[in-house]
Amino acid sequence: MRDPLAKQVVDLKPSGIRKFFDIVSEMKDAISLGVGEPDFDTPWHIRDEGIYSLEKGRTFYTSNAGLKELKQEICNYLDKRIGVHYDFNKEVLVTVGGSEGIDVGLRALINPGEGEEVLIPQPSYVSYEPCAILAGAKPVIIELKQENEFRLTAEELEAAITDKTKVLILPFPNNPTGAIMEREDLEAIAPVIEKHDLIVISDEIYSELTYKGNHVSIAAIPEMQKRTILINGFSKGFAMTGWRLGYACAPKEIIEQMTKIHQFAIMCAPTTSQYAAVEALRNGDEDVKEMREAYNQRRRFLMHAFKQMGLECFEPYGAFYVFPCIKEFGMTSEEFATKLLEQEKVAIVPGTAFGDCGEGFLRISYAYSLENLKEAIGRLERFIVRLREQ
Repeated sequence: MRDPLAKQVVDLKPSGIRKFFDIVSEMKDAISLGVGEPDFDTPWHIRDEGIYSLEKGRTFYTSNAGLKELKQEICNYLDKRIGVHYDFNKEVLVTVGGSEGIDVGLRALINPGEGEEVLIPQPSYVSYEPCAILAGAKPVIIELKQENEFRLTAEELEAAITDKTKVLILPFPNNPTGAIMEREDLEAIAPVIEKHDLIVISDEIYSELTYKGNHVSIAAIPEMQKRTILINGFSKGFAMTGWRLGYACAPKEIIEQMTKIHQFAIMCAPTTSQYAAVEALRNGDEDVKEMREAYNQRRRFLMHAFKQMGLECFEPYGAFYVFPCIKEFGMTSEEFATKLLEQEKVAIVPGTAFGDCGEGFLRISYAYSLENLKEAIGRLERFIVRLREQ
């Protein structure tokens, strides 16, 4: 019998994030600081709208691209938040989470078998590279540097481009580093993008969670909107991970092809989630503000704690992650994380789960209560003291 499995799928590495979660679930008194998910419940008024939609019998398919009301609210939201205008009828696709938008966007752009390249700055979200491979592209990694606060520079971008480069993934605010790109950073890379005629897939799922001014989208930089697929959603900013709802905004000719793939693979995003998301966009600003302020308090606590224990960490201004450096201890990220879990029952994610250049770093999520963070950081400090005494 011939091998029934697709080689490109078999060759994909499993996510490096799950290993420690599986172990910690079996450990008594263990604390995990690894999950990239809000610890807040979806606000009640949003849940109520989802419940009401079920009670009203709104259980049928929506149009493939999504509810008209939701697409209108998405456009209103983006106009208000980032100053970019989209046509709700032609330039918006409602997806099953932001991840589907990334996958469908790549498949709509890439011609398999032609050696087209997708640039992926790392450390970054684990799905970009596999999605590029499954779309038939060659992923090309740009290693971001701590001395640049893990921002993408014009020089790094220019050096990575070849005549086969077609797409740039722009993952800011960043998971796992918490890095952001400010307006001047985006203005610096925009001429390089335009010079080489690249398409940008800008993953802005953490756009509501920034702590240094307002988020700036690459689509808001002159000449960039027409060559950008903006990916966003409701999981992080509105604490709606389980609702599985995101969206993509792009020029009409790109959205048409993305919708075609979405139509055949998915049909439409969950109807109940779409009605709840309308309520989130219309009346959720105060909820987002409250959650952002809580995250910022936790972020500042962690930065102060690291300073007190002498643990090197650049200050991140986005998402809900910190990315401390543990190179001083002479062990790999995985060794450090494994020993910390075994000795102090604290689970964190090795930086290498997000790319080889994450070696020497750890991702610590602060999507946890201050009480849990204080206990976990106390254990981490105890562990570090022992390492330094050895």
